[in-house]
Order: sequence, then structure tokens, then C-alpha cells
Amino acid sequence: MSQSVDSDVSGGSAVRTFIQTHRAAFLDDLAEWLRIPSVSAQPDHADDVRRSADWLAARLKETGFPTVEVWETPGAPAVFAEWPSGDPQAPTVLVYGHHDVQPAAREDGWHTEPFEPVVRGNRLYARGAADDKGQVFFHTLGVRAHLAATGRSTPAVNLKLLIEGEEESGSPHFRALIEECGERIAADAVIVSDTGMWAEDTPTVCTGMRGLADCEIELRGPDQDIHSGSFGGAVPNPATAAARLVAALHDEHARVAVPGFYEGVSELTDRERELFAELPFDEESWLRTAKSHATHGEAGHTTLERIWARPTAEVNGIGGGYQGPGGKTIVPSSAFLKLSFRLVAGQDPDRVEEAVRTWVADQLPNGISHTITFGAATRPCLTPLDHPALQSVVRAMGKAFEQPILFTREGGSGPAADLQDVLDAPVLFLGISVPSDGWHAPNEKVEIDLLLKGVETTAYLWGDLAEHWRDAH
Repeated sequence: MSQSVDSDVSGGSAVRTFIQTHRAAFLDDLAEWLRIPSVSAQPDHADDVRRSADWLAARLKETGFPTVEVWETPGAPAVFAEWPSGDPQAPTVLVYGHHDVQPAAREDGWHTEPFEPVVRGNRLYARGAADDKGQVFFHTLGVRAHLAATGRSTPAVNLKLLIEGEEESGSPHFRALIEECGERIAADAVIVSDTGMWAEDTPTVCTGMRGLADCEIELRGPDQDIHSGSFGGAVPNPATAAARLVAALHDEHARVAVPGFYEGVSELTDRERELFAELPFDEESWLRTAKSHATHGEAGHTTLERIWARPTAEVNGIGGGYQGPGGKTIVPSSAFLKLSFRLVAGQDPDRVEEAVRTWVADQLPNGISHTITFGAATRPCLTPLDHPALQSVVRAMGKAFEQPILFTREGGSGPAADLQDVLDAPVLFLGISVPSDGWHAPNEKVEIDLLLKGVETTAYLWGDLAEHWRDAH
């Protein structure tokens, strides 16, 4: 039997009362999970990563999910859970996050043991508090608050969770996992809770992430290092060729000079630029965070536009020839470059790779051979501002924070694009972490009040999504 949902019925007072009643138990459970050092990058913590998956699976069963499974991969296990709505018209939503964490040790600069959670004031300190166990775990209390406030016995949406165990190791098996299990995780929309907000007093929703392609180029000239007096100026020098490649990578306007690189780029609309400009961005403060002394980038764009919505090419490393003390007058036999390309909506990593390969071959002189090796690419993802699922996230978050919600994008890259690509579903970002939380750094923390705002947002979200999805479809 279909259950109607009134987004006002799942209103603030009932939700907030439920959250406050269960606040202490929620934080105690989260602290228990944070004590598990699920560091996927360190083989000696493999058992801990598995213990983390088993712990989460048990808690999801306690939460009420009727289907909970630990999915094996060639690396660390993922956790899948499913709770059908019972409403034949309900949309299906998949929540993505990860239960593995970055390495951490007291000697890195932690004030306390990184895997022994500590509450100081309104902050919970521990590795994984923000990235990403805290932001995964708020969904458990959120769905319970949603049920309590609406009187439902099942969520207003068909709710699925996929929590991977290798995100902090580059998600090497994630794409294969979701391709293999595509029917099980099929969804109308994906919620990624592995992101953050602009600031504590400026709640925001991220609408997209850039993609990534990277390569290493090895240049070879003479068969061995040779005397620069006897042969210099008469044979091609691979170190010089590397420098010329770097010099040719951008034009005088700091645009990437690789022909075809901008093919398909989704340009910012006037409205999107206005929304970026509404954010309280302090460029001087940003420069201090960047440990840089000046901004630089593609002409005609602001700093935020450059790092969120424009494609880039960066030289990550360059080398060749003699590196020791003093001089050594040689023409080196080889040199190398490491390049990375951040991609935006509309760009195809395969086309970018082909364009870079062609460009490199065209730039090099006779006598310089080369090998170019690309790593695994990540596609960009972007959800239109008027998408009904995005608008549901904005309304739910606005209700929880009781203020307007602004919009951001992420300059980095992640597995969200794989979900968009494989599932052919919009990706929405719901995170409450703030820059001061110190992801990957010593003394990582989460603001407890914001964590509970995440709980509250999800308690409102499922009803809003169900109601407005039906209206839109």
C-alpha cells in the first residue's frame, strides 16, 4: 500500500526531539567505530579494515535495514545495505561513502591518540571523524529520525547504502565492483556523503567534481650521458626537450595549449558565476592556506572558477641529467615529466589522452624518442542546478540549518563519477564537514553540532525526495 509523505509532517520539532534523545548513544557508537584503525593503505591493518566493515554491517542491521551484506573485493571489503520503501512509486536512492581511513600516528603531531576518540567542547577528535565515518554514520540516525517523525515503518524512498573500504587507497577495485553489482545498486539518484561545506556559518551543497587524467613521459636521447663539450649543441638534449614541452603546455593566457583539450567543455552559465560570487571568498586567506604568494591561472576567470569549473594541466614533476653536487658537463641520456589534467563536465578522458599523446609526439624533435604512460582516469561529474533531486537536498539542508544554502563545486576528483557513469544517475553531494576538520591531517575532528545537522538533513531528505520525485515524473 502506498504511503503518502508530507514534507511538513516530518517537521523540525519531532525530528530534533528524536535526535536529541538519541544523541549520546549515537556519539558513543560512532566513537566505538572510530577506535577501529581501518587504514586501507597499510597491509598490516587489513584485519582492521575487515573488522570495520563487519562493525558497520552489524549497526546497519540494528538500524533496521533488512538486507545487509559485506561484499568482497580483491582488496578491502565494502558494505551494502538495502531498505525498500514499500511504495511502488518511490524513487531509489543510493548513499555512497567509505569506511577506510588515512594512516595516523601520535608522532605525526596528534595531541591525543588518533584512534582513541576525544570530545573537547563541541568537537570530536579522531581519525575518520569527518572523513568519512562520521558522515557515513549520520545516515543511520537520520533514517530512524525520518521514520519516527513520519510514523512510517519503511523509508519514503528505496534506500541503499554502498560503503567502500578502499577510497583512501585510490578505490582500485571500486569500478569493477559497481560494474559487477550494477543491478543491485541501481538507483534514480546517488547521495555522496564524503564531502564538506564552505564554512560553519555558510552551509553549501556541492554540485560537481572535476575528473582527472595523469601521465608520465619518458624522453630518451643519446644511448648514454655524453660530454657536452664534444657533443653539446650538435645532438638533441632530452632535458631541453622536457623543458620545451613544459614551456609549450600553456599559452600566454594560461590556457592549456594542447589542441582539442577544451573539446566539449561545459562552460559556466551567468547564473553559476553569480552563485560562486555569492560565497564569502577571501582570496588573501585562501592564499595563506595554499602557502602561495600570488594567484595565477586562466585569464577571464576568478580563482574559484579556476579550481572548480575550469580544466587544468599541471606539471607534477620534471627531471633528468645530473642531480648531484657541483657541475657535470653532460648531455643527459634521458629526462622525464609527470603531468596531471583536471577535467570538467563535457570532457572525455579518453579524448584528452589521445590529444595529449598527439601533442607530445608533434612537439619532440628528431632524435628524441619517448614513452608516455597514462594512469587510470576519473571522469568529471556535474548535476544541473535545476535537477529535482538536487533541489530536494537544498530544501532539506535549508530546513535543518534554517538559512539559505549556497552552491560550490569540488576541485578534486573521486569515485563519484564512476557511480554516475555506471548507474547513469545524478550524483548529489551531502556533507557537513568544514575545512578546519583537517582531513588527512593530524588532529582530524568533526563539529558535533554540524554532524547532527547532517542527521537532521537526511531525516527531512527522504520524504522530500519521494514527494517531489513523483511530481517531476
